Amino acid sequence: MPELPEVEALAAFLRDRAVGHTIDRIEVPSLSALKTFDPPVTAAAGLPLTGASRHGKFLDIHVGDDLHLVTHLARAGWLHYRETFNAKTPLKPGSGPIAVRLRLDDESGFDLTEAGTKKSLAAYFVTDPRLVPGIARLGPDVLAVTTDEFAAAIRSRKGQIKGVLTDQTVIAGVGNAYSDEILHAAKMSPFALTNRITDATMAALHAATRAVLTNAVERSVGQKAATLKSEKRSGLAVHARTGLPCPVCGDTVREVSFADTSLQYCPTCQTGGKPLADRRLSKLVR
Repeated sequence: MPELPEVEALAAFLRDRAVGHTIDRIEVPSLSALKTFDPPVTAAAGLPLTGASRHGKFLDIHVGDDLHLVTHLARAGWLHYRETFNAKTPLKPGSGPIAVRLRLDDESGFDLTEAGTKKSLAAYFVTDPRLVPGIARLGPDVLAVTTDEFAAAIRSRKGQIKGVLTDQTVIAGVGNAYSDEILHAAKMSPFALTNRITDATMAALHAATRAVLTNAVERSVGQKAATLKSEKRSGLAVHARTGLPCPVCGDTVREVSFADTSLQYCPTCQTGGKPLADRRLSKLVR
């Protein structure tokens, strides 16, 4: 799933490569992906692409003076930039994994694609990003908050830190992968309860959050869209590394699986050497 660093890098890539060009047209072969109808996407034709930015994990492509193509790439979505499109004919509905295609005046452009059969990628063509329900519900951006603001946001929701840290209404920008990395860097159990986190531990968690995400952004920005996924994987310490040695202590990285997701952690670094029960409500002393 693209998270804050990858979305920030995609926005930077578009600012460098596409901003200033005129939009030839936007095509939506996956009708279920487009969640809005007014204004129509046909209104983008002939307008310049004027910017690209990020709201949490949403990518915002600025069109003209007051239009925005906003997308949430969900779990299996991605942006594929093409220097030249081979076919100039419009896409037919149901064109494989392509959800949205944006063509520019120099014959380049990009596809928003989604792999797999579960289609969750969402696109919105709006006059204000705040009209997108997911953006309207976002908490403060994780890279913009102070330690005190971060602590107040986390403590506003009682629960296990892994779930609260990834709740976009609490703090915007942290997803499944980087929450594993942050908690590993902070040496915290993913099942630690937010109402039991001390001020010192909260400060360490905020510092780890900034360090992990800032480092990931620095590694990602400047990469082409095609290389971002491999760059992300190369920088991970525990996420998606079940069974491999922890790069800090050498212990074996463990996993806890849920119905539709999983988390990874290092017992030595995070839970005093004790493996977590492989279910959501662990009995481990936190």
